[in-house]
Amino acid sequence: MNLALIIIIVIAIVLAIVGGITEGLQFLLWVAIIVGVIALIAFLLRVLRKNT
Repeated sequence: MNLALIIIIVIAIVLAIVGGITEGLQFLLWVAIIVGVIALIAFLLRVLRKNT
């Protein structure tokens, strides 16, 4: 009985960690996309201003 309880607790902890990591990675992916777009816009503005 105690072994089953320990196994269930370990599985719950692992699922919580994996769920948190996945949610965190999704958040970081959106942050990376936004930062990438801002960097692309800044690069294009710099190139266009240098040519004119």
